[in-house]
Amino acid sequence: MNFYSLANGSNASSGGNIVTVILMYAVIIAAFYFIAIRPQSKRKKKEEKMRSDVQIGDNITTIGGISGRVVGIKDDANELVLETGSDRAKLRIKRWAIGSIDTIHEDAE
Repeated sequence: MNFYSLANGSNASSGGNIVTVILMYAVIIAAFYFIAIRPQSKRKKKEEKMRSDVQIGDNITTIGGISGRVVGIKDDANELVLETGSDRAKLRIKRWAIGSIDTIHEDAE
């Protein structure tokens, strides 16, 4: 032991413990980011792309379970006009309410 450690009442290993604790917190934060935050942001980007790629004539299902064919798109109001059923009832829905697009498009890429 040297004079400095005797005067402070601490040993030399306490500095190493602080670094270990900081590294453990960094590992926990990084794991939380890769397990929870990153996949959620990827899923959100994928859903936004799907909702922005809706075309007239697509068959879609809303998050409420209503199925129909898109017959109109109003970009200024961010709305779609759906035609449902054999009686051709029309509904106006918001773009965020699209749950899935049931029409499969063949991309030219």
